[in-house]
Amino acid sequence: MTRLFLILAAIVLAAQISARADLVKSSILENDIAYLRVGEVGTNLPQEIQSARAALATTNQIAGIVLDLRFADGVDFESAKATANLLAQKKLPLAILVNEETRGEAVALAAILHEAHEGLVFGHATEAIKFTGGPLQPDIAVETTLADEKSFLENPWGTISTNQIHLTTATTNDFLSFPIDHTSEADLVRARIKDGEEDDTIAKPEPQQPFIRDPVLARGLDFIKGEAILRLSHS
Repeated sequence: MTRLFLILAAIVLAAQISARADLVKSSILENDIAYLRVGEVGTNLPQEIQSARAALATTNQIAGIVLDLRFADGVDFESAKATANLLAQKKLPLAILVNEETRGEAVALAAILHEAHEGLVFGHATEAIKFTGGPLQPDIAVETTLADEKSFLENPWGTISTNQIHLTTATTNDFLSFPIDHTSEADLVRARIKDGEEDDTIAKPEPQQPFIRDPVLARGLDFIKGEAILRLSHS
């Protein structure tokens, strides 16, 4: 009976592993940037990314890709190589997000793309890469706490717990933090009407669109938009 129970438990575990989604989330940001958040570099990852990218491209003109590998892990190196080849095929601007909790073959995936000059790496240095022995250093370092990053993965438009965000490129100086004025245009118009400076019959301003507050993701999006503009100007 005990042996039968162990066999059945192994079958159930294998089924759960095979059914696991390696690609945690896919969506469109900033109207034309594909966001792919990976949880595990497993056997199914290349197929999941291919399917997600095809689905996103049916309704949007994709200008670039954000590959979010923060907190990602994995043990399938062949899948890492296949995923890197897949992402390189379209030759789109690529931002790769990592942090100190990016581990295993997720680090290998980021390193393969980086070494092939397929994209820039943003975030925090990862754990050591197996085939080099050293960590993967980001091209653009963005210091945040792991707690904030976990919150931003669920809601990139949310607020951060501190305004002490430092951006560095190699050995450049830290930027100073600064307060953000959240007064909207609508607030200013209402104030002017109250003071008699504006006609209250004027058209109401459009509501402001939410903006990305995740500092690592925001830097990646800025890079893709800038790269897309450069490519368009040279086409």
